[in-house]
This record gives sequence, C-alpha cells and structure tokens, in this order.
Amino acid sequence: MGLKRTDEFRADAVRIALTNGLTRKQVADDLGVGMPTLNKGIMAHRDTDVVSKEDLSLAK
Repeated sequence: MGLKRTDEFRADAVRIALTNGLTRKQVADDLGVGMPTLNKGIMAHRDTDVVSKEDLSLAK
C-alpha cells in the first residue's frame, strides 16, 4: 500500500515542479513519488493559487 501524503506535501510538490527549473521526472524522483502522481497533482492544482503569479513569472 502506498504512503499517504498530506495536502501540504502535494501543494509543495506542485509548486516545486512548476517553479524550480527541474524536470518533472527529477522532481518526482527527488520527492519519492511517481510521475503519474505528480502530473495528476499538477493538473488538479493548475487553476489554484498553489503557485503565486510572481513565482510563475520567475519560472518563465
């Protein structure tokens, strides 16, 4: 059975994946989650304020 992750962990994973310049594969490996799990989290939080507009503009 998989490890239960908190909502805070999921939100942090999405923020890291979208702002730090690493590939999603690197982020997933570093955090110990699968790519499908990370991608699902990103899709679920895409339209939320998990990542501030300032962080998104810096990431680009």
